[in-house]
Order: sequence, then structure tokens, then C-alpha cells
Amino acid sequence: MTAHLGLALVTGASSGIGRAFAESLAAQGHPLLLVARRDERLRDIARTLAERHGVEVGFAVADLATGAGRETCRDAIDAVGGVVDTVVLNAGVGALGTVAEVGRERQTAMVALNCEAVVDLACHVLPGMVERGYGTVIVMSSAAAWQPIPFMATYAATKAFELAFTEALATELRGTGVRAIAVCPGPTATEFNQVVGADHGTRFIPRETPEGVVAATWRALERGRPRVATGWLARVTTVSAAIFPRRVVVWGAAAVHRRFRTHKSD
Repeated sequence: MTAHLGLALVTGASSGIGRAFAESLAAQGHPLLLVARRDERLRDIARTLAERHGVEVGFAVADLATGAGRETCRDAIDAVGGVVDTVVLNAGVGALGTVAEVGRERQTAMVALNCEAVVDLACHVLPGMVERGYGTVIVMSSAAAWQPIPFMATYAATKAFELAFTEALATELRGTGVRAIAVCPGPTATEFNQVVGADHGTRFIPRETPEGVVAATWRALERGRPRVATGWLARVTTVSAAIFPRRVVVWGAAAVHRRFRTHKSD
């Protein structure tokens, strides 16, 4: 768990893993700054957490895939003095389909949200954390980070970026009192599969709970790990990517996600 009870920033806080992190941090006593696109839902969550845990909860409605949204988030951080002890960079999006059919706008927005927003906000809060000598940066990657995934090519590539960025960051931060960890969940019971259109094709795959992902993150941080794979499928994927030839891993990923794409089209 976090060592200080200062302000915690959670992006993508309106549902799923982001909401579970917000709940856990509020239960620990952290005041919160929540960021998401959905105004009404974000207001409801902020009010609920404040009442349930007796902590201050602020929020900023922002689309972090846009420059304006990232500016709104940075301004919200600066409005509280820029002092953030814990940052959960969870906002992300995916898409199921070939690169040719998903389209330029959706894929470039995916890169902006999953990659650019992570770097932008990490760069905004890290200097202060390092200067104060404490802080925690949690980046929500994915089990998809371990290998290329045909039919989710851009999504998997963005998650590989997040994993590589955060592992490198964790090494840079050694000795500063600031921690960084990449969290790589497997299938999790959130809205993600519905959004990307893979919900029907994955209904028989056991899914972890968002609360399980959060608990695994706290345990890994306590052990000083720079990354954690949560859920049995994520752990299997990690091992498979390490021991099997790359072409075999990519072939297997293609076979699985081609099936998801077929179900999406049905």
C-alpha cells in the first residue's frame, strides 16, 4: 500500500479498475482527484466515495485522448498545488479488428490516450514527487503487452509501450523514494470487452475482478516489483511469450482474436 495519505489521482475513474482503485485509495484515507469523460457518472462516484469514506473527492471531466483534455487534467492537478502522492494512470481504450478496418481516427486516438496521456501526466507529476522524495505511479498496461496481437494490433502495441516505459521509469526512480509499477491484467470483469465488441467471444473465459487487480497491485508494490501480471491468463501469457518462438506466440494470438472478431461480426 501507499506510504503516505496525500492526494491520489485516478484517471479512467468512472468504472471498472479505475473505480476500484478510487474505492481502495479512499478507504485508506486518501483524498482523491478523479478524472474521466462521463460527467454525471463521475459526479455520482465522487459523491459516493466522499460520503462513504469521509475523504475529500474532487473531479475533472476530461477526454485524455485530446490535448484539451490533458490540459484540463494538468490544470486540475495544479489547482490543488500540484502535490500528488499517488497517480493511477488507468484511462485506456481498445479496438477489435484489422488495422485496415478499424480506421485512422480511432487508432490514433488510442495511441494518444494509451501512450501520450500516460507520458504527459507522468512527466507533469514526477518532478514534484522526486523533489519531495516519495510517490507512486501506477500505469495500467495489459497482458496484451507481452506479444503482438493481430486483430488488436494497435492496442497491444500501446500496452507494450506502457509496460516498457514504466519498467524503465521504475529503474530511473531507484533511490528517489518514488515507485513506479506497470499492472498487466488478463481478462477482467469490466466494460472493456463490451466497448471493443469482444464480450460475446470471451464469455467463457474466467475473468478477474477489478478489486483483485487492485489487491495484486498493492502486494506487488510492497514487494518492490516494477510490474505485475494479474490473473491466471495474464501469468500464462507472460510465460508463453518468454518460452515459445515469437512466430508461434503471434500465431496463437491471431487464432484467438480472429475468433473474437468473428463473434463480433455475428
